[in-house]
Amino acid sequence: MSDALKHECGIALIRLLKPLEFYKEKYGTAFYGIQKMYLLMEKQHNRGQDGAGFASIKLDVEPGERYISRVRSNHAQPIQDVFAQINDRINEEMATHPEYADDVALQKQKIPYLGELFLGHVRYGTFGKNSIESVHPFLRQNNWMHRNLILAGNFNMTNVKELFQSLVELGQHPKEMADTVTVMEKIGHFLDDEVTDLYQECKNNGLTKREASPVIAEKLDVAKILTRASKNLDGGYAMAGLLGHGDSFVFRDPAGIRPAYFYQDDEIVVVASERPVIQTVFNVPFEKVQEIEPGNALIIKKNGTVSMQEILPPTVKKACSFERIYFSRGSDAEIYQERKTLGRLILPAVLNSIDQDTDNTVFSYIPNTAETSFYGLVEAAQDFLNQRKNNYILQNRNTLTKESLQELLAVKIRTEKVAIKDAKLRTFITEDSSRDDLVAHVYDVTYGVIKPTDNLVIIDDSIVRGTTLKMSIIKMMDRLNPKRIVIVSSAPQIRYPDCYGIDMAKLEGLVAFKAALELLKERNLYHIVDEVYVECKAQENFKDIEIINYVTAIYEPFQPQEISDKIAQMLSSPEIKAEVKIIFQTVEDLHIACPKNLGDWYFTGDYPTPGGNRVVNRAFMNFYEGKDARAY
Repeated sequence: MSDALKHECGIALIRLLKPLEFYKEKYGTAFYGIQKMYLLMEKQHNRGQDGAGFASIKLDVEPGERYISRVRSNHAQPIQDVFAQINDRINEEMATHPEYADDVALQKQKIPYLGELFLGHVRYGTFGKNSIESVHPFLRQNNWMHRNLILAGNFNMTNVKELFQSLVELGQHPKEMADTVTVMEKIGHFLDDEVTDLYQECKNNGLTKREASPVIAEKLDVAKILTRASKNLDGGYAMAGLLGHGDSFVFRDPAGIRPAYFYQDDEIVVVASERPVIQTVFNVPFEKVQEIEPGNALIIKKNGTVSMQEILPPTVKKACSFERIYFSRGSDAEIYQERKTLGRLILPAVLNSIDQDTDNTVFSYIPNTAETSFYGLVEAAQDFLNQRKNNYILQNRNTLTKESLQELLAVKIRTEKVAIKDAKLRTFITEDSSRDDLVAHVYDVTYGVIKPTDNLVIIDDSIVRGTTLKMSIIKMMDRLNPKRIVIVSSAPQIRYPDCYGIDMAKLEGLVAFKAALELLKERNLYHIVDEVYVECKAQENFKDIEIINYVTAIYEPFQPQEISDKIAQMLSSPEIKAEVKIIFQTVEDLHIACPKNLGDWYFTGDYPTPGGNRVVNRAFMNFYEGKDARAY
C-alpha cells in the first residue's frame, strides 16, 4: 500500500499438552515451546512493528516458586529484542548451572520463561502511543493463583468510555481509560467473582483453603466469566488470556471482524491471527487449521481439555476484507487466490482506460504487497490478448503466412518493475515542506523501459490518503514520459473511518472524502455537508443501537467514477505531463473475490456493530467543527 496504514496487532498462543520431558526427548530441547513462539511472532511481524510481548506460565509449581514470566519491548526491532532478553537469561542460567543441562525438572523449576503455556503479541499502536506500558500482554496480578490474568489482543472497542463507566459502577478504580485495560479489568472482576463463589462452595464442603485450590482450578467456568464480562462490548476483537493456574482462552467478536485460527493435536494447541503462520511453523496442511467461530471462545483447561464454546450469539459475519486485501500474509492459499481474483476482476475497467490498447501498455505494481493482484491482472490481460489473437487468426486464416503468424504470436503483455522502494524513510523532520521532500524519495524509478507512446498501468492494493501517490509515485512515473498513467486500486474507494483496529480514525484524511467535498462545492451542493452535520449532531446522545450513519449522504449525489476522476485530478499537479487516471475496484467485485470476508464498512459505511455508526458520525462532527481528534 503506497500509503502506510497501521494495523492493531497479532496474537500467538501455545499450550503444550505433554510434559516438558516429552519435547526434550522428541525434539531435543525442553525449550520447544519458546522456539515455536519466536517463529509464530516473527512470521506475524507484518501485523506489528511498534512493540512485542511474551508471557509464559509454568504448571503445577510449588508455593514460593515463580510461575509467571513476562517480557515486553518497544525497541526498533521488538521481537528480536524480546527473544534476545529471553535467550540471554536462559543462557546465563545454563552457563552458571551446568547441572541443568539434562535435567528438565530443574530447568522448569529454575529457569524463567520455560513453561507449558505461552502468549505472544505483536502490535501497531493505533493511538500513536508506544510506551512500554502500552505493549501487550497486560498482567493483572494477585497472590491467589487463579486470580492472575494475562491478556493480549487484536482489538479496538468503540465504547471504551461506557465500559470504563461500568467498571466504576462496579466499585473499581481503573488506572487508565484504554480498551485493553478496561477489558482486562472487566474479565478480572468476574474472574474474582467466580473464584470467590467456588471457594465459598469448597468451604461449605469442609475443604481447607489449600485443598480448595485444585478444586477451583478444575471447576472454574471460563465461558461463564467471558459471557458476563463481554456484556456491552462493541468492537472487533480476537483476545487471548491466560489464568495463573493454567486455564487459557481465545475469544472472537460476534461478527468475526478480527481473525483467529487454531490447530490442535495430541502434543500441542496453537492459536494465531493468521492461518499460514500455523501451517509453516508446525508443518501442517491447510485443512487442519481451523477458524475460531465468531462469538466463540476456544477454551483450554489446565487439565488439557479443549472446547469451543459460544460466548455471545454470532451476528451476520462481517470479517474484515482489509485483512484479505492487504494486512494478512499472502501465503495463505485462500488469500492468494482472492488477491489474484481482485486483479483479474478489475481488468475490464483497465482496458477501458487504455482504449483496449494492450500493445502499447506496460503493467507494473506498487508496493510489493500488490504483487499478487498484479499477477491476476496480467493473467487476465494475457487471456484478453489471446482471445484477440484467436479472433484475428480465425478471421484471416486464408491469408496468414508463416511470417505474419509468428509476428502475431510474438506479441505479449508487457510487464516491468518500474518502481522500487528504496527504504522506509522516517519523517523525523517536522516542517511540512521537508517531510514532503522525504516522501517524494521513498521510491526509485526504473528508467528506459517506457516509450512516449505507452500507457503505464500501476496496480496498488488500496489508496487511502493519496499522499505518497501525489508527492512521490505519480511524479516519478511521469519522469518515464508515458502517454498516460493509470493507477489501479485493487480495493474500492475508502470512504469511511475504521474503528476496529486499523488506523483510519479521521474522515478528512481519506482522499475519497476530500474528493466528494470538492465535487459538492463545484456543483453547488455543499449544503449537504451542513445537513449531514445537523443530522449527526441530533443523534449525539442517542444510544448506539438507534444511530444511523448519515455520512453516506456525502457520496450519494455522485457515481463512483466521478469521485475517481476527481481523485485523479487532485493527486495530479500542473507539472505532470502524462494524462493521469485512477481506477478503483467495485464493492460488488470485492465481494466476489473475497466471499468469506464481507466486512466492507470502509467502502460502504455498513458498520458491523452499532458503535461504528456513532464513530463515523463523530468523525464527521470533528471534521465539521475543526477538531483534530479521534472519533473513539
